[in-house]
Amino acid sequence: MINLVVRIVLAAGGSLAALFVAQDSPNFGVVQGMLSTVVLVCVVGIIVLWRWKKEE
Repeated sequence: MINLVVRIVLAAGGSLAALFVAQDSPNFGVVQGMLSTVVLVCVVGIIVLWRWKKEE
């Protein structure tokens, strides 16, 4: 289950990284990791804000 979530987050980060950096560049993995972290933070933030709005 967690493997599927990690693959989806990395795929989203990889597709965003491909917009900024060539896939064959040496630092593509670093950029992919950073953007995957940004995607994960955005998803968690949306979930938190959505649940916070439901409680009000």
